[in-house]
Amino acid sequence: MTLKLISLNAWGGRVHAPLMQYLKDADPDVLCLQEVTHVAGYDGGWLTFREGDFELPQRASLLEDVTEVLPGHQVFFAPAACGPLYDGDRQVMSEWGLATFVRQGLPVIGQAQGFIHGDFPLSGFGEHPRPRNAHGIRIFRHDTGSLVTIVQMHGLRDLAGKGDTPARLAQANALVGLIEKVWRPGEPLVVCGDLNLLPDSETFTILDRLGLTDLVTTRGFTDTRTSWYPKDGRYADYLLVTPNVKVENFAVVAEPEVSDHRALLLEIA
Repeated sequence: MTLKLISLNAWGGRVHAPLMQYLKDADPDVLCLQEVTHVAGYDGGWLTFREGDFELPQRASLLEDVTEVLPGHQVFFAPAACGPLYDGDRQVMSEWGLATFVRQGLPVIGQAQGFIHGDFPLSGFGEHPRPRNAHGIRIFRHDTGSLVTIVQMHGLRDLAGKGDTPARLAQANALVGLIEKVWRPGEPLVVCGDLNLLPDSETFTILDRLGLTDLVTTRGFTDTRTSWYPKDGRYADYLLVTPNVKVENFAVVAEPEVSDHRALLLEIA
């Protein structure tokens, strides 16, 4: 038996129908989603995120939609912010953050959730670079009689680019602190997500202290973005493992395109 993990920046459900079909067909054991929107009690499907002249459609019920296509999973939602989306001129307050889906039958015996940059903004989505959080789970695998810790994060977005900054280095150290709250040294560890970093970031040196190695760059992948993302700088998403993670398969999924990010697929023996 293998454990199938998918990490993906869902882009607020912008590519909704292909995303739902992909997740239903893939049926991962663990799904780590970033940029998940949730509007409690809203009966409409689509809202709009606005920032200056920029607008982006957002699926108001994305959290519920994914829950519906993965009915055999527990869901853990970790909001990073609460701010306005728009239905025409009407403001609708929404939550935005991380969601982790875990198949029933994989007991979650430990977890940690917290901010790795900033803190929950009390008014709107916050100023750039906006707060970011991470969520980690420690699960028991009946099939192998073993434990594995999986931590996902969404790295801060700096309008100046993806280069190292003091804030990014502080974020990396905060991530290590969160990992150490749930992970037991010597057990398999997976860290994944939209890190918003360049491959030469000092963040990877910091994570290497835990024995983590990135699979995207070390296996020759050079692009984690889809055609929905027209800009240069094709690295954003990473998946790191400790040496005792028995990797049967790893892929940066090019098709189908379900976001402006590609899904990262890991199968563990």
